[in-house]
Amino acid sequence: MLPSRESGCKGTNYLGVKSYERGVISSALTFFMKQSAKNSQLPTLISQLFCTFGPEMRKELSILIPMYNADPRPTVKELCRQAQTIKDLDFELIVIDDGSTDKALVEQCWEISQWPNCRFMALEENIGRARIRNLLCSMARKEWLLYLDCDMTIFDPGFIINYLLAGGDVVYGGYKVGEAPKNNLRYRYEKANEHMHTAEQRRLRPYQHFHTANFLVRRSIMVEHPFDEQFRTYGYEDVLFGKQLKQAGINITHIANPAGFFTFEDNPHFVSKTEEGLRTLHDKRQQLRGYSQMLTAVEGIHIAPVRWLICLWHWLFGWLERRILCSKHPSLRIFKLYKLGYFLTIANKR
Repeated sequence: MLPSRESGCKGTNYLGVKSYERGVISSALTFFMKQSAKNSQLPTLISQLFCTFGPEMRKELSILIPMYNADPRPTVKELCRQAQTIKDLDFELIVIDDGSTDKALVEQCWEISQWPNCRFMALEENIGRARIRNLLCSMARKEWLLYLDCDMTIFDPGFIINYLLAGGDVVYGGYKVGEAPKNNLRYRYEKANEHMHTAEQRRLRPYQHFHTANFLVRRSIMVEHPFDEQFRTYGYEDVLFGKQLKQAGINITHIANPAGFFTFEDNPHFVSKTEEGLRTLHDKRQQLRGYSQMLTAVEGIHIAPVRWLICLWHWLFGWLERRILCSKHPSLRIFKLYKLGYFLTIANKR
């Protein structure tokens, strides 16, 4: 555990800085970091000043990026640039490709291993979202782990320092939705729910509003509470991880330190991923009860004929709904109806 500069001070976290003071410090640091484009020496100077006069910062960091059919190199470059400007930060960055089908991209990404403090590894077969993150943890050698999805964009020049200053053993920074064509279903879905991504909203239900795309965790916690490797298919491994943390009495600290969600798959791929996620949800429904809005909605339908009518509607019109969702004119209302009918149909079949 990092030492504290103060003790017994009300409102002070374990890093020795009051939460509101930490917020002011982080905001000030981010402002000055944004000016670094005008002066290449400014980030290093700011880091030195904060290490000398500011609060205690984390001194070790393993940045862990699971890769699958997306190029992580722009994100890796920016993370390395930021980390290298932070005085006395002992860091490493590890990227593991989880059996991508784009072998040309994998071959190009081997250059990451030539960059300072970086390692790249490629798996022949896909081992799943949970297991790949556990593998990254086993390879990490630093006290703190920063997990980032490979398709996230780092747009804040103070991104890493914000995490180094944040209090808590598990810290989730959230994500910011970028821009995309209005006919992209994933974009429309994320944009409609953007108000739920703020730190203030996430704190209302801290364990349900947790995602693995951008979070910091103490390595010992990941070793004691690994991701459930029975989650081989897409979806909900992060939801179960949040539930495990709650059961263990481990708090999740929510801060405003978003990574950019700027890449959106096309409509057919998003619909297919949604269907895969719903199948995963049904398979793991006992473990996820109370942590899924879909499960809560379905369990709230107590009248059997109503469930039967929804399934009948899906049997008759589900193909048409799917066609609309995959077209250039998707509808979020139809998307909600399609998900409900798809899930209930799975439940009835099994």
